[in-house]
Amino acid sequence: QVQLVESGGGLVQAGGSLRLSCRASGIISSLNDMGWYRQAPGQQREMVARITRGGSTNYDSSVKGRFTISRDNAGNTVYLQMSSLKPEDTGVYYCNLKTMRTEYWGQGTQVTVSS
Repeated sequence: QVQLVESGGGLVQAGGSLRLSCRASGIISSLNDMGWYRQAPGQQREMVARITRGGSTNYDSSVKGRFTISRDNAGNTVYLQMSSLKPEDTGVYYCNLKTMRTEYWGQGTQVTVSS
């Protein structure tokens, strides 16, 4: 069945960088829109970045210029390169895949940015 598995989270100091990966199985990710969402404790899940079937990207204003979403279609993987990290970037980051009929979520990976 469809699975999205995130990796690459961890603890990093403010100003540092992390690269998150999301590998899809049981589905061809290049045929679908994918994105990264994050959720801080006590807050709603918010969209961070997304990439469409055609390769167009969209970012939340809070990460514009600092984060880059990309896709390796051959590897069925989407990445989120995060740089100039801030403490407010802390949260659980979830991978999302949308088809025309449904959507799927990964289990999440923790990102903690210390000041």
